[in-house]
Amino acid sequence: MKRLLHELSAYNSAAALLEENAGWHAVVKMLLDIIEWLSKDYFALKGKYDLLSDAYNILNGEKGRPNIKSNKKKSGDISSELERKLAESKANNQDENSGCEETKDSNKNETQHRESKADHIKIDREEVCRLNRVGLPDDLVFKDYEEIVIQELIIKTDNVKYIRERFYSPSTGMSYLADLPVGVQDKGRYAPGIRSMIPILRTECNMSIKATHGFFTNFGVDVSKTYITKIFTNKFQIFHDEKDDIYRSGVANSPFVQIDDTGQRVNGVNQYGQVLCSPLFTAYSTTEAKDRMTALSVLINFTPIRYLYNDDAIALLDDFKLATKTKAAIKLQLTPDVEMSEEEFNKNIEVIKLHVKLGPNQTTRLREACAITWYQQQTEYPIIETLLADDAPQFKLLTRFLGLCWIHDGRHYKKLIPVVLENQLALKDFRGKFWDFYAELLKYKINPTPEKKVMLLLEFDKLFSTTTCYADLNDRILKTLAKKDKLLRVLDLPQLPLHNNGTEIEVRAVKRKSDVSYQTRNNKGTKALNTFMTINQTCKKMGVSFYQYVYDRESGQFKLPSLAVLIAEKAKATWVKHTTEAVDGRAPKM
Repeated sequence: MKRLLHELSAYNSAAALLEENAGWHAVVKMLLDIIEWLSKDYFALKGKYDLLSDAYNILNGEKGRPNIKSNKKKSGDISSELERKLAESKANNQDENSGCEETKDSNKNETQHRESKADHIKIDREEVCRLNRVGLPDDLVFKDYEEIVIQELIIKTDNVKYIRERFYSPSTGMSYLADLPVGVQDKGRYAPGIRSMIPILRTECNMSIKATHGFFTNFGVDVSKTYITKIFTNKFQIFHDEKDDIYRSGVANSPFVQIDDTGQRVNGVNQYGQVLCSPLFTAYSTTEAKDRMTALSVLINFTPIRYLYNDDAIALLDDFKLATKTKAAIKLQLTPDVEMSEEEFNKNIEVIKLHVKLGPNQTTRLREACAITWYQQQTEYPIIETLLADDAPQFKLLTRFLGLCWIHDGRHYKKLIPVVLENQLALKDFRGKFWDFYAELLKYKINPTPEKKVMLLLEFDKLFSTTTCYADLNDRILKTLAKKDKLLRVLDLPQLPLHNNGTEIEVRAVKRKSDVSYQTRNNKGTKALNTFMTINQTCKKMGVSFYQYVYDRESGQFKLPSLAVLIAEKAKATWVKHTTEAVDGRAPKM
């Protein structure tokens, strides 16, 4: 209804301009805007009509339309991956078609120079192949050897019958039995190799319990599905502790952290898989909600949240636009600069409600403001200074700085589908400039200087203050302009990626697991899955074999350093911190 009134108002304005003999250009532009609005509404209403028509037919006993996916059309593709790759090619002074779908046929035939695989393959044994000289010339002279590495994997059982000595002491009346080796002592009937394979098959290979059981039985291992389930969910406490260490070390040693979430099922209930990561680590968790308080809990690995009321909390309440009367009542009840537990904070809220009406939304905003203030000043857990995320509201205000994904922002421009030719050309021209600016940011990341920073700030203001003939495009440009500080956080922190693809790739691990096992059945299974996915993905980033790491712990050897230690060591060798002070020419804060 609001859109209809807006269109009628625009139409009346156009008629008024005609009566006043105004310029035809303004009149035509307004009429073209009306055409765009009407076409947008038409396609939206057509989609709803098709759904309602299908539902009506089903209710009348007829079959609905078959759910056949149409062929993918470029016009309906809102992904910005092609544009991103083109921009990266420009930034690296490569051909614009490099790595994209439109690669020239001539490039396909170019010789690819690859590293020799044999250089890093472990050689288990050597075997000399003798030449069969039958039928060959008699004057053969030995020249040299030619080497080739053939890889093989042998999977076989190594079942051991331990014959344990038992002695009896008449003086004590007790029997004494020889101990089993460390790796199998008090571990049941299965050695570390089998116990270590279960997390690998369940997480890295995404195998179900049934498939995991089938793998073992195919190689002669007598194991039950019940055992596989129980050991995966109940017998790996040491790895849960290691996950906590990974979480803390990863957050403490990363100049930025990325976050994202996705849908997940737990025992028939819709929940949310949370991913927190950086180039050093990846941590998975599952939550019942995905609001701001939940996101804050993810940042501190679900450490109990406390609350703090001070000037920073008051500033957040102003941002949340709480009523003056409400803020006055809060100020009278809450003692400044005194930490409160969950129970103490709830008691204060009940008292505040006796003096002023405090609805659910206001209560939530007050809780968020005091929790965020506590987080940014506490010392119990490493504080994340820069968080990279999409534009979801639950990720905002949690950290001092927020970086936004350029790919997500560019996707909004690709969703615009104008029908007027002039508007189509305007959109195409602006999107080209958008990705040209993205390429300039990539060049800045490679070689950041104060002069380039100033130039890019000015260029951003100029580009996103553009006014075109296309009204919807103008609205979209202004929305991007409002995100300036978040999109340009990279100017102060050049290590920061320009997109959140890294996190979305990590999220795929959750979705691929859901394709095989639709859901976890209980909280223990969910916790185990998150723990081993965390260790698996972090092992990959540290260049460590997941199987060898799990085996090292399960066998009791502990020869490999913990992933938390490896993260700290790699951080010292990898990160060159370019903070705001560094870009401005002053010494960076370490």
